[in-house]
Amino acid sequence: MPMPAALVILGLGSNKGDSPGILEAAIGALGTVLTDLRRASLFETEPVHVLDQQRFLNTAVAGYCSLSPRDLLRAVQKLEASFGRDRTQERRWGERTLDIDILLFGNRIIAEPPDLEIPHPRLAERAFALVPLLELVPEALDPRTGRSYRQILAGLSLQGIYSL
Repeated sequence: MPMPAALVILGLGSNKGDSPGILEAAIGALGTVLTDLRRASLFETEPVHVLDQQRFLNTAVAGYCSLSPRDLLRAVQKLEASFGRDRTQERRWGERTLDIDILLFGNRIIAEPPDLEIPHPRLAERAFALVPLLELVPEALDPRTGRSYRQILAGLSLQGIYSL
C-alpha cells in the first residue's frame, strides 16, 4: 500500500559540467518522483568546507511524494548517478555534477545511519540550502526543535550566496 503523500523539499547543487543544464534536466526528471513540483530560484554559492573548487549553483524543489524516505533516497541517488556522479570516486564536499539532498520529508524525523537522516543533518548550518527552501516554504519549521528556519537563517551569515 503506498504511503500518503508528504511534502518533500529537496536541495540541488552542481559545480561540475554544464551545471545550469544539469539542474534543469534533474528538476524535470524529479517531476516523475514528486507531484505538484515547484522550484526555487537559482543561486550561485561559494563552496563550503573544500574551498579549492568552482562555485556551486544551488536551488531547491518542493513537491508531494508517496515513496518511503528510503525509496526516495534511492531514486535521487540513481538520478545523481545518471548525471555522472560517482560517490566512490569523489572527495567529500568536493566537486560534483549533481548533488540532491533530502532536506525535509513532511515533519518526519528519520535517522537510519549511515546514509539517511531527515531533516538533513547540516540544514540549519547552510544558508545555501535554507534560502531556496524558504523561498518555497516560508513558514518551514525544524521538526526537531520547532524553530522557524527563517529565524535560524537570520542567525547565519549569507555565506557567499548570490541570486542569479
